[in-house]
Amino acid sequence: MGVPPEDLRLQDALNLRELHRYVDRVSDRWPIEHALIGGARVDDANGALPQRERGPEWVVVLISGFFDGVPWLERVYQAGSLWDAAEMGAPADVHCYTPLEFERKRETLRPVRDAAERGIDLFAAGQAPGD
Repeated sequence: MGVPPEDLRLQDALNLRELHRYVDRVSDRWPIEHALIGGARVDDANGALPQRERGPEWVVVLISGFFDGVPWLERVYQAGSLWDAAEMGAPADVHCYTPLEFERKRETLRPVRDAAERGIDLFAAGQAPGD
């Protein structure tokens, strides 16, 4: 699920430090199990051609069992309000799912599937928020 953000060029281009701070802020409310980052900025950093339909600049998929019982709109509103669009250069399309919901949405929503397949896994290689 996602790829590890090992390439230093990729880390600088995507502002991984701020992405980790964002996940830390969300984790203060709900412990996050997986944080997948996708969207046009990730595609650009991975060398995608400029002549394409860009879609959202940032797609953030947060997965936590602690979302269970919390209305979906409340999760997305709270997690979205913690995103620093000024620091990241654009707003994010934020998705908050339980592990079960994620498996379903991965099959039905292209941005979620793309983030899972080609996006950055912020927790890859043991990199949890705050490390």
